[in-house]
Amino acid sequence: MKQPLGFVDSTLPSHVCWLHKSLYGLKQAPRAWYTRLSDFLLSISFHASKVDTFLFILFGGTNIFYLLIYVDDILFTCNNSTMLHLLIQLLSPEFKLRDLGAIQI
Repeated sequence: MKQPLGFVDSTLPSHVCWLHKSLYGLKQAPRAWYTRLSDFLLSISFHASKVDTFLFILFGGTNIFYLLIYVDDILFTCNNSTMLHLLIQLLSPEFKLRDLGAIQI
């Protein structure tokens, strides 16, 4: 990091800094990323939760998918592991994904 020209002030203890790289590797505004993801999820029949705007639910016969968004991470689960892998294959062409495996509690 370095201070941009015109913002250097030795009399104040705080700094205004310019980051060379965006935080967490995000190339776009988080709101735009969320909008793109939520629009895609709604287009494939997910429903947005009325209680939590970052929770999406899909009912498909006896299968129930839950997808939760946190900053730039996605957590999803389903009661059918085969359908879960199909969802990953469906999301992969649209978004850059890296499968981190099962949750460790």
